This record gives sequence, structure tokens and C-alpha cells, in this order.
Amino acid sequence: MKTFRPCLAEFLGTFYLCFAGIAAILCTTPAVGANFGLLGIALAHGLALSIAVNAFGGISGAHFNPAVTCGMLVTGRIKPALAVLYIVAQLMGASIAAITCRDVFPAEAIAATTLGLPLPAAWASTGTVFCIEFILTFLLMTSIFGTAVDERGKTVKIGGFGIGLTVTFDILAGGPITGASMNPARSFGPALVTGHWEWHWMYWLAPILGACAAAILYHWFLLVAPEEPPVKEEWIDRGRR
Repeated sequence: MKTFRPCLAEFLGTFYLCFAGIAAILCTTPAVGANFGLLGIALAHGLALSIAVNAFGGISGAHFNPAVTCGMLVTGRIKPALAVLYIVAQLMGASIAAITCRDVFPAEAIAATTLGLPLPAAWASTGTVFCIEFILTFLLMTSIFGTAVDERGKTVKIGGFGIGLTVTFDILAGGPITGASMNPARSFGPALVTGHWEWHWMYWLAPILGACAAAILYHWFLLVAPEEPPVKEEWIDRGRR
């Protein structure tokens, strides 16, 4: 049960994110008729992730993303065996979300969007896709460290919403270019259900490298060492003098 609970939380949290995101994309098609566009899609992903982080963060740490799990792994915040189980749970949550959307929405909507599968624009090169997905995931991982890992950020008490808002602005910035996946599980579910694996390797490589780069940077250069006094306390001391 000690391992089952966090893995179940990872499954449910990833389902939150992927079901909301895929469903929002499908809803924008003519077959369904919603007209909230990219902003609505971005908000659906961001709000779902925010709620999932707040609901399950105390159980599993709220990764919901293999790239995030890899970032936590390279900084020693999760053991390798548990990291593998997390990733399996995340892929399962994304796959069940994709299957549910496939069975609920009209076939026309699914065909028009490839079940919400993140894909690059026709003009985007391999370098473009790598660069955008790397940057978007780097920003996401930095927000996770800043709001949910760093004790200084935790005092602001906006962790889940800060992370969700990062996903929202990432989708607004990169959605039309690459689909703004930032999450191998988010790409895996629709790819598995539809059988479309084009570019799939890039949607693993770029997010994982972006997350690991951000995690290493924050861990080694931005986190306060135990013996190092926080900057704000130094400012207070100087002011008293």
C-alpha cells in the first residue's frame, strides 16, 4: 500500500490533465461546436493540472509527467524503482483518458484532431520542435521547483496554481507550433490509441532533457543550502543595522 497509493495518485492526476486537455481540444471541432479556441484549451490543461496538484501533491508529490519524474530522479528526489512505477502509472492514466475520449466524442472530432495528439506545425523543423518543447518543459520544471520544492516558494502557498498557470501560458506560447506537450504521457495516450507515432520520440527527448536541465540548475544554483541564510533575512539584518 505504501507504493500503491502514490502510484494511484499519479495515475489519477495524469488522467485529470489528459482527459481535460484532450476533451477541450475535441470540443473545439465543428463536430462538437465549442468555440473557445486556444485560450480555452490552455485553461483546460492549466486548471486540471492545478486541481490535480492540490488534490494529490501530498500523496505522490504530483509529478503527472515522466519528464518531471526524470527531473526529480536526477536530483535525488525519487528512487529509480519508484520513478519507473510513477512513469508506468502516468502512461496508464494518459492512455485511459485517451480511450475514454475516443469512446465519448464523435468520430469526426477525433479524426480532425488525431485525438488531441500534440503535433508540430507543418513548417516546424526538428530543431524547432526540440527547442520549443525543451524551453516549455524547462519553464514548467522551474515553476515546479520554485513553487513546490523550494521552501521559500512554498511560503507563498500557490504551488498548484503556479504550476497550472505555467502550463497555460506555455500552451498559449507554443501550442500552435508543437502542440505544447511538455509531457511524454500527454503525447503517449493519444499516440497509443490512434497509432500515430510520428515525431513521438521528440516528445519524449525534448521534455525530459528540458526538465532535467531545469531541475539540475535549480537544485545546484537556486536552492538555499542548509547553512546558508535566506536572502530576505540578510536584508532584514542589514536594515536593522
